Amino acid sequence: MLIAVYGASLVTRWLAKAGIIGSCAIAWYEIVAAPMLRRRRGGVSVPEGIDMTIKSKDFKVGAGDEVDLSKWPTVVEPFYKSKKDYKKLLEDHVKRLSALQQLHYASNRYAVLLIFQAMDAAGKDGAIKHVMSGVNPQGCQVFSFKHPSPTELQHDFLWRTTRDLPERGRIGIFNRSYYEEVLIARVHPDILLGEGLPDALIAGKAIWQDRYRSIVDLERHLHTNGTRIVKFFLHLSKDEQRKRFLARIDDPDKNWKFSTADIEERKFWDQYRTAYEDCLGATSTSDAPWYVVPADDKENARLVVSQIVLDTLEGLDMAYPKTSPERHQELLSIRKQLEA
Repeated sequence: MLIAVYGASLVTRWLAKAGIIGSCAIAWYEIVAAPMLRRRRGGVSVPEGIDMTIKSKDFKVGAGDEVDLSKWPTVVEPFYKSKKDYKKLLEDHVKRLSALQQLHYASNRYAVLLIFQAMDAAGKDGAIKHVMSGVNPQGCQVFSFKHPSPTELQHDFLWRTTRDLPERGRIGIFNRSYYEEVLIARVHPDILLGEGLPDALIAGKAIWQDRYRSIVDLERHLHTNGTRIVKFFLHLSKDEQRKRFLARIDDPDKNWKFSTADIEERKFWDQYRTAYEDCLGATSTSDAPWYVVPADDKENARLVVSQIVLDTLEGLDMAYPKTSPERHQELLSIRKQLEA
């Protein structure tokens, strides 16, 4: 199972780190086994015999789990054989998602909230754009939350996002969310001080546990009332972020995506990592789970995200409204008028 999901090379190294196998086994794998296992197709390296089925549970953070992101990979073996295969798989996912979203809209029983969080350049915008490309805009809304406005700062930290929660039959997408209040606000205490809270509330570290509790309570309330919440953390490596920043600088069409603030935030990488680890562990529940999606390979990440969304929608008890006998007779009458 581990090899199927993370790839033999990563698993071999983890086993060595844990003292289960020695360095000789690693050398044997890298020199002898790896070349035999791999073949090149369409510029993508795919191990022979690997199960390429995406299993959502393999990326899920269990309720109450202690999260150490160093043990969660930022890249896994590709779930596609080539770029052409990736496009075909994504198109299939998008087509299925479109049909399910139509059923979800017509059924009008649940709301679905998708939350995306990540470090800069992890691919949130791209994942949302590609995965949701086939969804009817009438049934889906995307909200991006930046620095709170003066009016928003006059309310509790959950107020501004609560206003944009999806209705039944809709899919809501939060590109960043109320989780910023336990991430960036924790890394940069000045933000917390600017929220005008009483001193007693922000003294010490109790505020973060209090906010985790508030978030879990909110999500439990929403679940009880028919909103299904799925949360994605796009897990990007620091080196891959560096490469993407350089690409934004080198490509004039992407210059607008880059700012000096991105470099400043990069200096706080370790602090953000700690904040994410504590947040994921404290707020992943059976009702509103977190999924840690390896994000160094954008295409792979999009396939994983789309599969998790599909699994979520397919798990809902949905059906098209039944036509009553009276309505059926009414439709027959209308049909006769149109055919006359």
